[in-house]
Amino acid sequence: MEEQTQKLFYTIAEVSKITGIKSYILRYWESEFAQLKPERERGRRRYRNEDVHMILRIRKLLYEEGYTITGAKSKLREERKSKPTPEDKQKIVELKKQLQELLKMVKKQEKSDLKV
Repeated sequence: MEEQTQKLFYTIAEVSKITGIKSYILRYWESEFAQLKPERERGRRRYRNEDVHMILRIRKLLYEEGYTITGAKSKLREERKSKPTPEDKQKIVELKKQLQELLKMVKKQEKSDLKV
């Protein structure tokens, strides 16, 4: 997976090869796991790196840890509640930048108020 992480999107055939999961199983998992929703372009699936990582996580839960589909869904929901998503992390970074800018503006205003 390391060399593959540079691509933005993968086809279902590429994801199947990377993960060792057959295409028909990937399509089934899409109907079962809300977290797995690849983008579509002209009817073709376009998997992102996050999708590939989710597939690997699902595979581990089902095949290595022995979870059922229902159990794996519950486990993923639990994990999602406890861990921020990449989108959440990005929002936090953006908010932090905005707060830092506001803080700079406040400090600048305070300095100018002291000079007067």
